[in-house]
Amino acid sequence: MTEERETWSGKTGFILACIGAAMGLGSIWMFPWRIGQFGGAAFLVPYLVFTFVLGVTGLMGEFAFGRSQQKGAIGSYEKVFEERGMKGSTGAALGIIPVLGVSGVFVFYLIVVGWILKYLVLSITGAFNTMDIPAFFGTFAGKPESILWHFIALVVTLVIIRMGVKDGIETANKYMMPALFIILAILMVRSLTLPGSQEGVSFLFVPDWSYLGKPITWVMALGQAFFTVSLGGAAMLVYGSYLKESEDIPSSALNTAFYTTIASLLAALVTIPAAFAFNLDVQAGPPLLFITVPFIFKMMPGGYIFGILFFVAVVFAALSSALNLMEVPVEAIIDRTGWGRTKSAFIVTIVGFLIGIPLDINLNLFGSFADVVTIYIVPFGAVLSAIVFFWIYGAKRAREQVNKGAARPLGEWWEVLAKYIFTGVAVFILVMGIVMGGI
Repeated sequence: MTEERETWSGKTGFILACIGAAMGLGSIWMFPWRIGQFGGAAFLVPYLVFTFVLGVTGLMGEFAFGRSQQKGAIGSYEKVFEERGMKGSTGAALGIIPVLGVSGVFVFYLIVVGWILKYLVLSITGAFNTMDIPAFFGTFAGKPESILWHFIALVVTLVIIRMGVKDGIETANKYMMPALFIILAILMVRSLTLPGSQEGVSFLFVPDWSYLGKPITWVMALGQAFFTVSLGGAAMLVYGSYLKESEDIPSSALNTAFYTTIASLLAALVTIPAAFAFNLDVQAGPPLLFITVPFIFKMMPGGYIFGILFFVAVVFAALSSALNLMEVPVEAIIDRTGWGRTKSAFIVTIVGFLIGIPLDINLNLFGSFADVVTIYIVPFGAVLSAIVFFWIYGAKRAREQVNKGAARPLGEWWEVLAKYIFTGVAVFILVMGIVMGGI
């Protein structure tokens, strides 16, 4: 007898989980840097257009695709192919690609979550005041010591995932997401009151409109928009598969994009103005989060308390994304084998840990693995889902699925946007990512 599929308790729980899935570490170190480097407020113009037109369209598609088939990517592809008179096994095989992409992100992402947990402990013990911060990062990341923290991150994620969709993922996000916003707001106020912080605000928001004439600005804004709402053909699809038919998908997609963008802006207003206040480097990547930020709290009056708050917020952001990433392979195993959630979650945890150990102790291998996953597999998964849902399943039927439960149903114009424009842009992102080594 097949067990009834789990569901979210309602719209609020679903949206909070989706915000958690999208609001990851990239929002904290990538988003602020890109605003500053590509024209300040000028960058926000294409970014917001792409996020609320294309990103929201993609979210609607993944939510509706999952809900319509009541399965993750593999099962959804299989059902659509069979329905269209094609081999279901071919659809299932193609559905493995986006699942592999998200699972690959899960492997390396949980290593970084382990780093974050270690830095939370360092902030609690007051170690930033006495340690050589740049030297420590070099002796911790890419070294055997990080394996233990990687394992702890996996265990924490496992404990929540095995509790299920409503009692585990939804409940965790109902606490973590409001707390994340409150902490970021407190930290933003502190950052903006530091002497010299206004230079950081200018770096972020004073527009250099000349950047709108540069193609690279639009390409980076497009990549950031897709990244912001976590489009990859499997992650949001599996969350959508737990939706009830009465839920409003257009509203949920808009709310997810809106609050994730707000959280990203808050994170930018925490880190960048404070970095300017202390004349520190604001370059993107691990140095911002693991070197620059600890220096900020080392020098800031009251930095001990604010440092703890900051890394608690980052842990919440990291874990909420980790839950979404882990749920994709867990759901796939449950769907393909019929095994229970606990057994499936343990298998994903063990396999993810074993694959991740070589990445724990070799940062070059870590970087190469992450590049292959994020430049090739994840964008290809987004393209495949767009083709399967908007072309094979059909744009008209896709719109009908999106409109189920919608207070404001979408018109036929959306079919053109989804089938031609969104799918075309997804292909463009894949190609440009390969050409440019990632966007």
